[in-house]
Amino acid sequence: MKYQGNMEAVAALQPDYLGFIFYEKSSRCFHGEMGDISANIKKTGVFVNATLEEIQENIVEFGLKAIQLHGEESVDFCKKLKTENPSVEIIKVFPIKDNFNFEQLQPYEAFVDYFLFDTKGKLPGGNGYTFDWKVLQNYNAKKPYFLSGGIGLETIPQLQEFLKIPEAKKCAAIDVNSKFETQPGLKNIEELKLFIEQLQLATIN
Repeated sequence: MKYQGNMEAVAALQPDYLGFIFYEKSSRCFHGEMGDISANIKKTGVFVNATLEEIQENIVEFGLKAIQLHGEESVDFCKKLKTENPSVEIIKVFPIKDNFNFEQLQPYEAFVDYFLFDTKGKLPGGNGYTFDWKVLQNYNAKKPYFLSGGIGLETIPQLQEFLKIPEAKKCAAIDVNSKFETQPGLKNIEELKLFIEQLQLATIN
């Protein structure tokens, strides 16, 4: 399926990162051109168990500034990817359900820039559900993390409370996707704009 997104409209909102999914089994899989995107926005390639060669080709072709690894990529894989692309941010995703052993992150720390925690489901991302954020009370890694999984306008009150607690200090970004889609890859711009405004107010307060 050809990606039918509105990435330029999303980019106009000036997010820190803008994701492009390079996973053929996803209904959001990206094909084509990325259009006019500000250099201030980090174009992020999302991959699921891709080869190093595939990721490298897309870094070069699209000028990707960050790579999000959503599969079972090993520590050695992350090491090779970072060694070959020292200026590209590496974001390693780990799905969470009811609990999580954060000790397994330690071997990755030297080779990734961020961890991303998503809700464990049938699909690698985009499941539309939140996990219990209380699990993050046990987060003991040094690297900051991204919070993901079913985040939308209805979760703003929970996010406002979450951002006040100690475990949120290492939360570097909020990752949103499916809750703002009118169809796969097509975002509701007005809802995204409102979410960003509300999130900024929560951060200021």
